[in-house]
Amino acid sequence: MAFKVFALAVLMAIAVARPDSPPRYSYSAPTPSYAPAKYDFNYAVNDPPSGNDFGDEESVTYNVNGDSGYVADVTYEGEAQYPTPKASSGPPQPSYKPPTPSYA
Repeated sequence: MAFKVFALAVLMAIAVARPDSPPRYSYSAPTPSYAPAKYDFNYAVNDPPSGNDFGDEESVTYNVNGDSGYVADVTYEGEAQYPTPKASSGPPQPSYKPPTPSYA
């Protein structure tokens, strides 16, 4: 008899504790605040034995505009220059002349 009362008490406790609907979970993500995205790239070559001494660098600031993708912030520095072409007698000639092969 004690077992039946205990089993009935357990079933009643389960029935009372059971919620009518599943629990609802919510999450509110914080709105991110980012600094402007920036891309930087540079390289330099300095090899005295070969005479190579050159380099380049570039940097771009951009933002992401929804489905439009990456949108670069384009700026120009300095003043546009339009040099006048030199009068010449034909197309420019290369300064490098490859060696002529010789077969012995």
